[in-house]
Amino acid sequence: MNNTVTGYDGRDARTKENDSPTKQFAGASTSTPIPAKTPPLGLPGVMDAEGRVDESRLRAYIVKNGGVSPSERAQAWRFLFGMFPCSSTALERPLLQEQLAVRYRVMKRKWQRLLPGCVRLRLNGTDAELVAAVKYYEQRKKAAQELCQEQSEEVRERLSFLELQAQVIFERVTFDLEELQEAVRIIDKDVPRTDRDLAYYLGEGSGNLLVLRDILITYAAFHPEVSYAQGMNDLCSRFLEVLDSEVDTYWSFACYMEKFSRDFRADGLHRKIELEAELLKELDPQLHAHLVTDSMDRLTFCHRWLLLGFQREFEHSDALRLFEILSCDHLELISQQVDRAHYRERLACKLSLDDRPASEAQAVNAEFTFELFICAAILLQHRDALLRSRSEVQLIQFTSSLQGTLDLNSILKKAEDHFYNYCKRSAWDHLGDGCRSRRSKEDQFIHQLRNLFS
Repeated sequence: MNNTVTGYDGRDARTKENDSPTKQFAGASTSTPIPAKTPPLGLPGVMDAEGRVDESRLRAYIVKNGGVSPSERAQAWRFLFGMFPCSSTALERPLLQEQLAVRYRVMKRKWQRLLPGCVRLRLNGTDAELVAAVKYYEQRKKAAQELCQEQSEEVRERLSFLELQAQVIFERVTFDLEELQEAVRIIDKDVPRTDRDLAYYLGEGSGNLLVLRDILITYAAFHPEVSYAQGMNDLCSRFLEVLDSEVDTYWSFACYMEKFSRDFRADGLHRKIELEAELLKELDPQLHAHLVTDSMDRLTFCHRWLLLGFQREFEHSDALRLFEILSCDHLELISQQVDRAHYRERLACKLSLDDRPASEAQAVNAEFTFELFICAAILLQHRDALLRSRSEVQLIQFTSSLQGTLDLNSILKKAEDHFYNYCKRSAWDHLGDGCRSRRSKEDQFIHQLRNLFS
């Protein structure tokens, strides 16, 4: 049976976003507690009086301030990653929360009904922590069911209506059960390997491993074109830790994967490494020549960095900050401003825009995302050690030794400096000889470019 999705669009479901922020019951979606009212964002100038968020200001705030405070992070991520539409008001979001909570429950129940043998994680009895995790998970689920029994008749009727709507939407979805079972098999291997040293997974928090498992299986079931690939557990774990809600994590993770799912495919892996090699050649031809010989195999270690947002290379709290900074499309935003500055400079030089050759390249390569500059900054900071590495084994050993040792603020500064110099060189080359002779205009343009980083 083919896993065709008929009549279902994940984005349509998200336009009626839902959230279940009752943290002590984050793992229990077999019932639907009434979502609590979400607090307003305390970031200055980001949210208006009715609760709408200015997305460009949110992204700019995160970039300029090096992330948001831990107390604001969960709510900011709900908007940053698209779980909440930025145009939604504070009055609209409770209903959006209820709708998505119900829809997630229906989706999860559907695969559990078709694959009853996959509902529980198979245990071999030798991992005492996992055995305890299952116990804590079941206790949470029972507590959530008891909470739902206390709901008023009015609330139950409303949720029943929302559930009927969700059943209509997902009734036509069919699964390739063999492929889904294979995805579950891999998930069951990877979830126990998730970083259990994090405080979020210690003690009773070990039950969150089972929550993570349910999210990943539900995603694989309803996104067969992506399914599951190794590394998704670490990525999804980051959302679960910050949002502390199974429902919120599922929808935020699904939104993120809409844009970045290609990174988990072979062609996406190759393209990322290809782009990193191109950028490294721009910044340091000698290091590029040393690392990129007959093929780009010696740069494959960079893909893990890029795929997981440097999750293991920085201290954990810094890795979270970097993840939200990279998710703001930093380079894409600034490159647009660079192009506008370039446009103004051409006008100042009295060059006709019609004289621009049709084949002329953009001032900057928009495919050079900021994460590539972060990666390059790490490589260049350890240039001498990399040049001494003579084999792939030595490269892997060296890069593994960097885990948890890098200073985020230093790397961010160096990455922005590399980006600034790249933009300055690319944009100035782009202006042509017609402007180069006018030194005052050059100074003005470079001043405009530097101001974009202040």
